[in-house]
Amino acid sequence: MCQLANVGDFCPNAECQDYGKLQEKVSKRNIKKHGQTKNGVQRYQCLTCKKTFTETKGTIFYRRRTPMEEILEVLAFLAEGVRISTLARVKGHKEDTILAWLREASQHVRQIEALLLANYKLERGQVDAMWSYVGNKGEKKITRKQKKVDNFGALQ
Repeated sequence: MCQLANVGDFCPNAECQDYGKLQEKVSKRNIKKHGQTKNGVQRYQCLTCKKTFTETKGTIFYRRRTPMEEILEVLAFLAEGVRISTLARVKGHKEDTILAWLREASQHVRQIEALLLANYKLERGQVDAMWSYVGNKGEKKITRKQKKVDNFGALQ
């Protein structure tokens, strides 16, 4: 039976000799709990390489000061069709911050969809519309008018 690993079951440090090795036996575990961050996120330490990491490493919430619930609420409002400028004004976050959350969420589509559909009254179509919005929200392209050239090659 295939089982997914949980955070704290292996060391995520690529330079560690125990990198990616699943800790199966409780008596030989080299990962221990190592307190919590100011926001209450569990921190772990690898006893082999002495590096620490949090339970949010590899997620949209990694190194974010904003609580997970607030980020998810903003994403749910985006799925409902609320404009980013409106959310920025009402929630007190910069538009660039909300766009960064949205871009990061697009890297974790399945997990974010599962959270939004389970915790908010959203339909599949609303979430799909949000992802298509993200796909069209890439870097702004500047289109410049080409200067007209007369028959003799001189600019007009």
